[in-house]
Amino acid sequence: MEKLALLSVSDKTGLVEFATALVKQHGFRLLSTGGTAKLLADKGLPVTEVSQHTGFPEIMEGRVKTLHPKIHGGLLCRRDKADHLAEAAKNNIALIDLVVVNLYPFEATVAKPNVHFEEAIENIDIGGPSMLRSAAKNHESVTVVCDPADYNAVLDAFAKPADADGLLALRRRLALKVFQRTSAYDGAISAYLEKQIAEPDIASLSGLPEKLALSYKKAQSLRYGENPHQQAALYGTFHDHFQQLQGKELSYNNILDITSATYLIGEFERPTLAILKHTNPCGVASADDLVTAWHRAFATDKQAPFGGIIIVNRTLEADLAKIISEIFTEVIIAPRYTDEAIAIFAKKKNLRLMIAKGGLGADSLLDVRSCVGGLLVQDRNNKLGNQTDFKVVTKRQPTADEWASMLFGWRVCKHVKSNAIVYCRGEQTLGIGAGQMARVDSSRIAVWKAGEAKLDLKGSVCVSEALFPFADGLIAAADAGATSAIQPGGSVRDEEVIKAADERGMAMVFTGIRHFKH
Repeated sequence: MEKLALLSVSDKTGLVEFATALVKQHGFRLLSTGGTAKLLADKGLPVTEVSQHTGFPEIMEGRVKTLHPKIHGGLLCRRDKADHLAEAAKNNIALIDLVVVNLYPFEATVAKPNVHFEEAIENIDIGGPSMLRSAAKNHESVTVVCDPADYNAVLDAFAKPADADGLLALRRRLALKVFQRTSAYDGAISAYLEKQIAEPDIASLSGLPEKLALSYKKAQSLRYGENPHQQAALYGTFHDHFQQLQGKELSYNNILDITSATYLIGEFERPTLAILKHTNPCGVASADDLVTAWHRAFATDKQAPFGGIIIVNRTLEADLAKIISEIFTEVIIAPRYTDEAIAIFAKKKNLRLMIAKGGLGADSLLDVRSCVGGLLVQDRNNKLGNQTDFKVVTKRQPTADEWASMLFGWRVCKHVKSNAIVYCRGEQTLGIGAGQMARVDSSRIAVWKAGEAKLDLKGSVCVSEALFPFADGLIAAADAGATSAIQPGGSVRDEEVIKAADERGMAMVFTGIRHFKH
């Protein structure tokens, strides 16, 4: 009995070799369309155009070519039902045994800057998903392939005709893959269209979709999650943004740290170095060069960086590589490295050396976290504000140096887990207190950390990512030596806090912006 394969693909990777094997090794006759048919014919393979097979021409600029009973009847006919087979024979419908389809590149099209709406619409595939779904529904009899990566597995299964169970198991896996792919494809289309609609009665007033469809391809299985007893995997396009030059495989926790580090460093334009541990910065500094920035950032905390993450926003050169290589570090991230720096780090085989390919400070689509019964979704916290938007609420105005320190610290504090307090002077952190239940405790920890590092807080700036609910946190900052503070404001006790600042000759600025980070 003749075996029929229908091939119609956008991604032609490996197609000619696959089709050649189908014809010469497994006796398939080929059906195809458009550019796929031309490619196969140009390579000397016998191929029948779908329009010739159906007896109906492609119409409407190719919008209608495979939507025909001779195609979908050939895919959906059940081989175990006599009436199905009789109807197929009566209507001259040849059974199709293999379908190879990958879809118009809709996601890649709409990812292009300034793509026209009409171009996006024309890249919505109709016939492709229809054929995939028909074949996947009838996977008991039809092998369906939507990914060139599966060509070899299919050929291996065809090479073992006696192993019917093995072929059926493969068909079921491939059918599942089809429905995952078409689901993701439809989700991408709906997400794009929702962004184009401005009417409040259709689009969500919040700017977030009314129905959230998340579909990401597994990029990597991870050894474990936050702890060894937890399973974990990475999904999506993380590896499009980073290239790993050396070192051990990235862990779940590494990826979280890299993400936090990337968002933090993206706040800075001047040469900046940040050291992070458990997603919290433990030292950040900007300077005219990265070596100076390193010494200042490392001075904040010389204990926590052990096993931490280091990120820079300039080319990492040999002089800094030599210094960093003296301590144990899990991950280093930079936009570029000199060859000499790479050679120095190569001596530390386990060190994960990462290049930020797409630039630092990359943005995510949405901030998504699980909760009981569902998901919490928010847009990324990209609002920082600037000096002209902020309000001085004390009798004393900040000096120019205090303003510079406050603006630097405000960028850092945004990336510290709440409750967060950062002491800094100039473009250098001096003490960081993170994640305490009481804000005054975060302040005390930051002061203690500065003391451990033998850094003087006299003349420093105190930065708080959220309001001071009581005056005690502000008083603790003043007692530590801070001469100014920056915070969102908005407490019912703001007047008490302002009064405490005035009594101590401090300058204080309200930003009106809160940066909770849970």
